[in-house]
Amino acid sequence: MNTFQIDVVSAEELIYSGQARFVALPGESGELGILAGHTPLITRIKPGAVRIERADGSKTEDEFVFVAGGILEVQPKHVTVLADTAIRGKDLDEAKAQEALKLAQENRAHAQEKQDIAVVEGELAMLAAQLAAIRKLRNRPH
Repeated sequence: MNTFQIDVVSAEELIYSGQARFVALPGESGELGILAGHTPLITRIKPGAVRIERADGSKTEDEFVFVAGGILEVQPKHVTVLADTAIRGKDLDEAKAQEALKLAQENRAHAQEKQDIAVVEGELAMLAAQLAAIRKLRNRPH
């Protein structure tokens, strides 16, 4: 069985480390799928869900992590996700994300300076991606 090591790291901590058969994540130019032996690659990643198919191949054992953007490094036997912010799928809270989205929308309505608007719009995009990841995780078969 072809597997590889994957590490998902945020600025605060190691979120996930283990052997995987497949990883899917949101690349800058679209969805990326990584298998063992993949061509070396370094690219930026967009906010969204990282799906890790564990080495045992059990669909019920897939690991989900939300990332708020970052860098992906792929080597033939090792994948590293360096995320600005990363949250384990089981720790995602839809109500909290909805409240943060509402606050960000209010901040956007009151933002005057271009820099403030850009910051709030980045936050809005990240929160929209987080909510999409929560819904995707909630609707997956168990």
